[in-house]
Amino acid sequence: MKNSTRKIKVSILPESSKAETAIYIHIPFCDHKCVYCDFYSIIKDDKAQNYFDALRVEIEHYAKTYSGNRDIHTIFFGGGTPSLVDEKQIKFVLDVLSANFNLLPSAEITLEANPGTLTPRKLQAYLSYGINRLSLGVQSFDENDLKFMTRIHTADIARSTIRLAKDEGFSNINLDLIFNLPGQNKTKWLYNLESAAELPVTHISAYSLMLEKGTILNKMVLDGKVAISDADYDADLYELTIEFLNSRGFHQYEVSNFAKEGFDCRHNKFYWDYKDYIGFGTSAHSFVNGTRWWNYNSLTFYLNSVFEKQHARTGEETMSPEEMINEYTMLALRSSGLKIKEFTDRFGIEWLERNEKLIRELLENEFMVRSKSTLKMAPKGYAVCDEILSRFN
Repeated sequence: MKNSTRKIKVSILPESSKAETAIYIHIPFCDHKCVYCDFYSIIKDDKAQNYFDALRVEIEHYAKTYSGNRDIHTIFFGGGTPSLVDEKQIKFVLDVLSANFNLLPSAEITLEANPGTLTPRKLQAYLSYGINRLSLGVQSFDENDLKFMTRIHTADIARSTIRLAKDEGFSNINLDLIFNLPGQNKTKWLYNLESAAELPVTHISAYSLMLEKGTILNKMVLDGKVAISDADYDADLYELTIEFLNSRGFHQYEVSNFAKEGFDCRHNKFYWDYKDYIGFGTSAHSFVNGTRWWNYNSLTFYLNSVFEKQHARTGEETMSPEEMINEYTMLALRSSGLKIKEFTDRFGIEWLERNEKLIRELLENEFMVRSKSTLKMAPKGYAVCDEILSRFN
């Protein structure tokens, strides 16, 4: 590649038809707060009806601006615990979305759930509403781990719930697992992976335990009550994860996500592919046409703002061309790879020229692989992904 003085260009949207868009709905209500969780959630649900009324107002507000030129490809109900609320409230939100946005018939619609909150009646209702993907917060199949994390289910409940969901008609099921928990050795972690792979799931998200500021777990570590294994041991568990899941037919398409063929999470790929998404509810984030905004992470502030102004936006930022390139490349290389033509059509070739030497080094040392059209991490590159990404400029 030759040196170039070409200015960075950014094409936000394709010149053709409607923009592909994802929608996220945050349901903050929970049975209790798990020790490791830093997502916005609340235990009391006495304002649940007000919350769903506010979601309707917020959805209708943004639809006035964004519904005309957008096709909705995915909807994701996250939390909190969406499966904790009455299923009719989930239907209410879907009805409001359908009335205000162009929801494609083929849309992927995901609902997060805790195994201890699902029943045959709820599962049948979800299917009848068009929900076609479940994401279950299993986290571990070890009873001591579950108790430590203060999960409300047992390993047997997790297994039976997944089988029940399959029997009721769900063909796309994800489960979440967490590794590098205190006292978790390789044998215990391999047991978790084997337990997951034996179940009728199509997708596994395996996350390393993160200490987030403000969580109960973080305070326990600071107080010396809990010890977390070091980064080298964490990396060993991660490499074991990649090797095992690949051997069981789950291909890795993002740092922490593995899927059977045809079951990559389309919603999450909207984030990783730097496509537009609109978030509704407390603490929800949105990204449209290069501008990011976020909502209040307080139920009271959210409700007051929506009923007064029809939205709960509390901050926003418009990305500079350089910021967009940095985010785009970081997300692409953490996931299914940087599609070279798509990247150059959107941003030009300057970034590739600037990082040509580093890319060549990573390819030669097998941290990255390159096809005709894509640059992506190799398995050992995923293991040190953050370090690699910090070297790009």
